[in-house]
Amino acid sequence: MTKLLNSEKLTKADYEGLAEFRYALRKFLGFSEDAAKGHGVTPQQYQAILAIEGFPGRNWVTLGELAEQMRIMHHSAVGMVDRLEALRLVKRTESEGDRRRVRVSLTKKGLRLLETLYRVHRAELRSCGGDLAASLHKAAQRIPAKSGAAQVFTSPPCFMPEVAD
Repeated sequence: MTKLLNSEKLTKADYEGLAEFRYALRKFLGFSEDAAKGHGVTPQQYQAILAIEGFPGRNWVTLGELAEQMRIMHHSAVGMVDRLEALRLVKRTESEGDRRRVRVSLTKKGLRLLETLYRVHRAELRSCGGDLAASLHKAAQRIPAKSGAAQVFTSPPCFMPEVAD
């Protein structure tokens, strides 16, 4: 939820800058969705394996961490891991210190798929990343500098709808 704490008048350029960034972002996300489907997984499954391998400091996650990274409910993350495990893309192992905690990591097959998709995405970002970054920069310039009367940004609680991966 975002609260405007100042009375700055928004201009047409403000809306145009944000719309341009959203369009560039949506084009990249559309590319990403098509790339995932083209490699036999859903976009959400690709996002999950990327979240697992890309988790800071380690190459495994707990189910709760995956749910947060994916912005889905815990039980939805359990279902997603069930389906990824059926595809042999991930494996579960018990945590050494707490048998109730489960670590989810990629299998060799999952890592190969992720590497392939990473390379496809990197090539696309090399192609369009400059435009995406420029539109973000342009939109961000329209945001007032942070001060006592600037904007406050808070992340909403995770009440995300069920997703079919």
